[in-house]
Amino acid sequence: MSTARNVGIILVLAALVAFIPGGGTTAAVIGAVLSTLILVALVFFVARLYREHRLDLEGLGDRWRGLLYGAVGVAILAMAARPRLSETTGGTLVWVALLGGASYSVYLVWRRYRRYE
Repeated sequence: MSTARNVGIILVLAALVAFIPGGGTTAAVIGAVLSTLILVALVFFVARLYREHRLDLEGLGDRWRGLLYGAVGVAILAMAARPRLSETTGGTLVWVALLGGASYSVYLVWRRYRRYE
């Protein structure tokens, strides 16, 4: 019964967006607000994670910490450039290569962190 109710709510909201004048604009504003809230929550999560593991990051050494921060920066830039890079096949391959390289770099840093010295 709850599934039918939820489907009905979604259908009513879709009809409002489709048939009320300005419904698409309102939906775009609500989507932008939700997207911003998700981004803010992610930033707070990463900041807390950084504060909790600051000593571990300092223990990595300059080279490995630089590799980690560089990989995170490349991943952020690749995600920001995704709409333009995905317009061509070559751009899509570059995007995949950037994310793959960043992921592999984070893996190498994690493996270094887990290694017993």
